[in-house]
Amino acid sequence: MNRAKQHKKKNILKMVLRAIVIIIGGFITAYGLEAVLIPNNVSDGGVTGLSIVGSQLLGLPLGVLIAILNIPFVFLGYKQIGKSFAVYSIIGIISLAAGTLVMHHIPAIINGDTLLVTVVGGIIIGFGMGLALRNGGALDGIDMLAVLLSRKLPFGTSDLILFLNLFVFIVVSAVFGLQGAFLSGIAYFIASKVIHIVEEGLSGSKTFKIITNEPELMVETIRDRLGRSATYNIVRGAYSNEEFKEITCVINRLEESKMKEIIHEIDPGSFVTVYDVAEVRGGNFRKTNIH
Repeated sequence: MNRAKQHKKKNILKMVLRAIVIIIGGFITAYGLEAVLIPNNVSDGGVTGLSIVGSQLLGLPLGVLIAILNIPFVFLGYKQIGKSFAVYSIIGIISLAAGTLVMHHIPAIINGDTLLVTVVGGIIIGFGMGLALRNGGALDGIDMLAVLLSRKLPFGTSDLILFLNLFVFIVVSAVFGLQGAFLSGIAYFIASKVIHIVEEGLSGSKTFKIITNEPELMVETIRDRLGRSATYNIVRGAYSNEEFKEITCVINRLEESKMKEIIHEIDPGSFVTVYDVAEVRGGNFRKTNIH
């Protein structure tokens, strides 16, 4: 009974922490909009971008339009993705809307330099949106649609967000002109890359599968030089019918060049395949100390 209560408390704490991070992400994104992009006539993408256009045309507060226009997408997220995603997204969207209302009159931190505006603005809003997505929510209806489509299509969330926003920037060009639309597109391209980094981590991981004539020496050298362990799989060649030990090793992306050096040094003729890994959990992935 006590264990069940402890587990429930941990889950509640985890949900609260996630919500706090999503709120922070919403306010970071709002800051990027109000202090960088909007004062320089550069828009965001997605529903937020459409809200910016509506705010300019109708004179309504940006935060109000963000909240209203996202309602159908929140409903879509609830129906197609799940209750928790919808709840976290509501928290994020409300935080973004509130953030734009609170920060509406803050001074711009950059003026005039279009290149700097797009880069800094893209980094800030990408970081905020990435925090929300990584913690199970979204700050924009287009993000929800992209998350849904990513489950059905062979594309990542950030790539789909960028594609969907091409249509939004056509609308943006009607208010901010072609230059404003192009700058908005550049800013959001940068943001999509930052979202990808925040979602998956800066370093990431890679899996190496190696078929070599020196499997024991290869594994020993990887352990000694990289502090990484490995596993064996017994595989058989379809043509030769010869049996081999296939080495599987997961490493940090920053260790990739060192791994390739080791493989080339021990067996230049080994057969190697390399895969990107989105996430690594459990096991003994943590490397041992190298002396």
